[in-house]
Amino acid sequence: MEIVALVLLIVAAVFVIQSVKVVPQQHAWVVERLGRYHGTLTPGLNFLVPFVDRLAYKHSLKEIPLDVPSQVCITKDNTQLTVDGILYFQVTDAMRASYGSSNYITAITQLAQTTLRSVIGRMELDRTFEERAVINTSVVEALDEAALNWGVKVLRYEIKDLTPPPAILHSMQAQITAEREKRALIAASEGRRQEQINIATGEREAAIARSEGQKQAEINKALGEAAAITAVADATADAIRKIAASIQQPGGDQAVQLKVAEKAVDAYAQLAQKNNTMIVPGNMSEVSGLIGTAMALMKAPTLKS
Repeated sequence: MEIVALVLLIVAAVFVIQSVKVVPQQHAWVVERLGRYHGTLTPGLNFLVPFVDRLAYKHSLKEIPLDVPSQVCITKDNTQLTVDGILYFQVTDAMRASYGSSNYITAITQLAQTTLRSVIGRMELDRTFEERAVINTSVVEALDEAALNWGVKVLRYEIKDLTPPPAILHSMQAQITAEREKRALIAASEGRRQEQINIATGEREAAIARSEGQKQAEINKALGEAAAITAVADATADAIRKIAASIQQPGGDQAVQLKVAEKAVDAYAQLAQKNNTMIVPGNMSEVSGLIGTAMALMKAPTLKS
């Protein structure tokens, strides 16, 4: 009896183990009943019929990164490129992932490589470096359409590296070097051009400043000379007015006659100093006549006034 009870206990334990299944979060398990698809177990506690139901497939519903092996692609201008990338996908339908393809990972990898060769084959070498986003989008669209039958959603594809042959790399480096030298020469010539412009502008402004200075100096000089002439004229006129006023005073005529006589004597004295021969009027009465004439000229304005 004990042996029978032990056997029954073992059988019950096997039944419990076979019938109770706990599915982790973000997982899906496919159940077959008598060899046919029966259902998909969701996360949590699930029960199966022992010896009738069988766990056929287990899938993770998390996003899975898949490294796509590197391959050689030919561009539109017949240049070889070694390309490798990484693909991100997610199982969305556990039943299709189990029965839609014998190995959906291999199918996705092969399709990604084929699509990548096709996309790069329609581009020239320079465009492949400039339009990585276009290449990635094209690969994702092509894969996502085909992967629907496999219960897989392709999320994105990223090119990790594009490597041309060494000869092409050398040519590209030489082109980049030449372009940089060209830019340096252009920058140097622009600098020299700007320098010449600055020098010419400076010289022109300096010449204008000098001419303006000379002009202002001439104006100032003219104004000064005019002011001096005006001052001398004003002083002379004032002196004449004072002399005329003094003549009208008592004894003014005698003072003028004395002054004219002194000037005449001084003139004869200066003449004697500058010349070896002294000229003396033959008739001294001419001196008194000269004085009289001067007095007549000085009185004339007074009489008119």
